[in-house]
Amino acid sequence: MGTTGSKLEKSLPSSFPDNERIFGLENFGNTCYCNSVLQALYFCLPFREAVLDWARACVNSKVRNDEDSMLVSVAETFLHISSNKKKFGVYGPKKLIQVLRKNNEAFRGYQHQDAHEFMNYLLNQITEELHMEAKELAPHSVDRTPEMPKTWVQNIFEGTLTNETRCLNCETVTNRDEAFLDLSLEIEENSSITSCLRNFSGIETLNKQDKFYCEKCCSLQEAHKSIRVKRTPNILALHLKRFKYVESVGRLKKLSHRVVFPVELKLNNTTDAAADEDAFFNLFAVVVHVGSGMNHGHYVCLIKIHEQWFHFDDDTVEGVDDSHLHSVFGSAQEGGGNYSGYILFYQKVTA
Repeated sequence: MGTTGSKLEKSLPSSFPDNERIFGLENFGNTCYCNSVLQALYFCLPFREAVLDWARACVNSKVRNDEDSMLVSVAETFLHISSNKKKFGVYGPKKLIQVLRKNNEAFRGYQHQDAHEFMNYLLNQITEELHMEAKELAPHSVDRTPEMPKTWVQNIFEGTLTNETRCLNCETVTNRDEAFLDLSLEIEENSSITSCLRNFSGIETLNKQDKFYCEKCCSLQEAHKSIRVKRTPNILALHLKRFKYVESVGRLKKLSHRVVFPVELKLNNTTDAAADEDAFFNLFAVVVHVGSGMNHGHYVCLIKIHEQWFHFDDDTVEGVDDSHLHSVFGSAQEGGGNYSGYILFYQKVTA
């Protein structure tokens, strides 16, 4: 580990639990995108506990131990770290990388990959595997269910959006709900997460060739459309869209815009009918993109563990001050500030 265990241990507060383990992750050729997300998910306590509970339940169950399973690979990684006799160390998630590359062609080779795409694939793949497992264990009961029961991944990360469309001719409002595991937010220069969320739910006018077909009017009409959060998730993952395709150069360009994000967040774009419209969230992890472009950068992760922030850079881990967060907001000047917050993880505060 880049920072030795003894040095790291000396920097910990006296209240730091003895049973917590902090391990760096070995890089197997541009696998920082995987390491940074895995660290954030490991220290997402509801997710870690669910993975470990699933792994322990497999010992005496009929669940298949599929060598090509992403869930099995993640569980083995989490078990190795959480049950290790050492408090600090380095682990090589080699099998997980092998399974990932075998199952998904997009992640084969040794080129730089996108951390958000990996997170989406991992959570959706584990959800799919849990659905397959439910069918194997109780095929008849699942067949009688109109829709698949929620998995623990969905219980942790899934929220609900409402697409609201108001016909400007008859004022009829049409609502359509959809689930999400994370929100992807457009960003602007010198902005904040609060303004990004406000813009995400801004009113869009549908007119000209984009008119809305109103079933009450039985014709195409101008309309107002907005997207708001109807149900907040227990873990809110926010993806900042820092890579934009520039047609003139024919490639993706990184937006290093300064986007301020708070440690405590209250959503400002919930629906009036949201059951938890006053919910607060606490920041506990930030996946950071380092570099000027998507295809030749690096990923690190900042994680708050028992009131102490840590900087995870593959196999190197070190404690940092709270003020270190300010260094990953991005830059107020175009082309500056290569350290840019990319994926933010917030946990809902429960009473």
